[in-house]
Amino acid sequence: MATPPAPPPASVPSSVLAPPIFSIARVDKLKPADLHDLGDAAEQAIRDGGGFGWLDAPPRDLMERYWRGVLLIPDRSLFVGRLDGVIGGSVQLVRPPRNNEAQAHAAMITTCFVAPWARGRGLARRLIQAAEAEARVTGVQVLNLDVRATQEPAVRLFESLGFVCWGSHPYYACVRGEAVVGRYYYKDLTEPADLASDSRPTTHHRDNRPL
Repeated sequence: MATPPAPPPASVPSSVLAPPIFSIARVDKLKPADLHDLGDAAEQAIRDGGGFGWLDAPPRDLMERYWRGVLLIPDRSLFVGRLDGVIGGSVQLVRPPRNNEAQAHAAMITTCFVAPWARGRGLARRLIQAAEAEARVTGVQVLNLDVRATQEPAVRLFESLGFVCWGSHPYYACVRGEAVVGRYYYKDLTEPADLASDSRPTTHHRDNRPL
């Protein structure tokens, strides 16, 4: 069973440490160890306030049923991001059902999260870029997403990747009895892509760049 990479001892200079190995991939099935790691990462993100809807971590059996169910939903792709082999985050690309021809040109990025221990290393950026790369390959012309305005790192990330805020909702969410503003974004994929090689799914490489 995998565990998150441990921080280096304080006595070891950072200049001699090997940078972490990143891996971003679309998955169609989850091994028991992957399911455990994904559940751990999601629970940690939820407790830290970035739980893509959940305010409190659900029981583990419910969490595992959720992830198994994601893999069964048509027109939904699950991407996972690993650091040194351990899943530290994920994102989903959701296309409209086939009967919705009027919106067949668009897709949505949703349930993006990174566990606290894996943050600050560019994993979220790579996950979004991988979902965008698949969207482009499959002919999607517009990507949509929404996010709580209080999730400021996510807001900065989306805007840095070219997503445009087109509106807000004053009662987007209710957290601990308080209304939370939500922001709505889109990105026009008919414009030329400027994606780095590390944005594509199923890549494995070392990188020491921050977010």
